[in-house]
Amino acid sequence: MATMLDAKNLSISFGGLRAVDDFTIKIEEGELYGLIGPNGAGKTTVFNLLTGVYKPDEGRIILGGKDITRLDPVHKNKSGIARTFQNIRLYSKLSVIDNVKVGLHNQFHYSTLAGILHTPSYRKVEKEIDERARDLLSVFKMEQHADVLASNLPYGEQRKLEIARAMATEPKLLLLDEPAAGMNPNETKELMETISFIREKFGMTILLIEHDMKLVSGICEKLTVLNFGRMLAEGGTKEVLGNPEVIKAYLGDD
Repeated sequence: MATMLDAKNLSISFGGLRAVDDFTIKIEEGELYGLIGPNGAGKTTVFNLLTGVYKPDEGRIILGGKDITRLDPVHKNKSGIARTFQNIRLYSKLSVIDNVKVGLHNQFHYSTLAGILHTPSYRKVEKEIDERARDLLSVFKMEQHADVLASNLPYGEQRKLEIARAMATEPKLLLLDEPAAGMNPNETKELMETISFIREKFGMTILLIEHDMKLVSGICEKLTVLNFGRMLAEGGTKEVLGNPEVIKAYLGDD
């Protein structure tokens, strides 16, 4: 199986504080991988390094055999990384379908003049974008919400829309930052099904940060645990969750 992500010895400091220290992770194509750890462990900082929000002080990031370490967020996205955020970031005043179209515009192009004049080529591209967006919404069973404002969706549907928008960029690697945050048990169950469905339908490689251990144990094949910016454990999900050091990091000393 080919390696999708190979991040080696990533480190970054802020004001003398080592936020991530010698982080290494290898994810094979098609894997569903979890990154877990207590609050403040450095998990979102790792995502920010992988997506170009931060540049590492040390280390390399290889995606599909290509070194993307120094790329900015836009070019990392074009290279095949998409993400969602712990706090939902949608265009709340745009419709559901327009949020998905934002993700699709990387793949379709027309000149500024064509856009101003609404030329036949512009109309053709816009029609293709609309069709693709509706197809993607149907995959997520959200086509009935296409013209609803994103801000008017129920919370769980907003989470799904954020994932759909990320998928619109046709990523090779999808990063999900606490996708179950704020969800009730029914919404979390539906989210688990959605993530598993995406993985199967699109052959997607997924790395997720999550605190809901039921979700983690239910869908992740492998885990890496961070604690105070350093790797504490890695391996199969069952093995890692049963590691006494991992349990101690989450629950503290007796």
